[in-house]
Amino acid sequence: MKVTVFGATGGIGRHLVEQGLRLGYEMTAVVRRDYDVPGATVVRATLEDAAGLEGAVAGRDAVLTALGRRKGGPATVQADGARAAVAAMRATGVRRIVSVDAAGRVADRGDSLLMRAVAKPLLQRVLKEGFDDLAEAERVLRASGLDWTLISPPRLTDGGHRPYRTVVDRNVHGGRTLSRADVADAMLKSVRDDTHIHRRVNIAY
Repeated sequence: MKVTVFGATGGIGRHLVEQGLRLGYEMTAVVRRDYDVPGATVVRATLEDAAGLEGAVAGRDAVLTALGRRKGGPATVQADGARAAVAAMRATGVRRIVSVDAAGRVADRGDSLLMRAVAKPLLQRVLKEGFDDLAEAERVLRASGLDWTLISPPRLTDGGHRPYRTVVDRNVHGGRTLSRADVADAMLKSVRDDTHIHRRVNIAY
């Protein structure tokens, strides 16, 4: 399998590349500046570099996006990344995309009453800017006509692999944390799971 990773130098992105290589995939890492990613093909391109992104995506089986806002960076990186990825994929005929979302921005029947009524509204106010960006990225993907999947973890940690729960189109009841390594694991599994197309897949311990 040939996979391109946007946000390849971030916490989740590094795990995506490393785990993909261990699975025997041909991994392409999109980076904004010179960066060594052992074992992967490295493409240096910004989100505004349409030609560079098309070159990074052409001929691949899937795109995985793990972009995240960096300190001092743009508050629209998720939506901008979704638009850039969709444009490159449409131009090159690639259809499968899996993108990181956040379970915290959606309150649904998977949450307890306390979580829906108190904790989530508070979290959504505190993290409004980031959650608005993720919501716009979701709108871009839903309107893209591509085979998209959203992977929605709760609070991220730097732990290793552990068994985790997966629920489709609703939050994981009682789910509080998930390691970045296991987010990457879930994304790589979803990319080959056709039942996850056009779904929000929530994951948590």
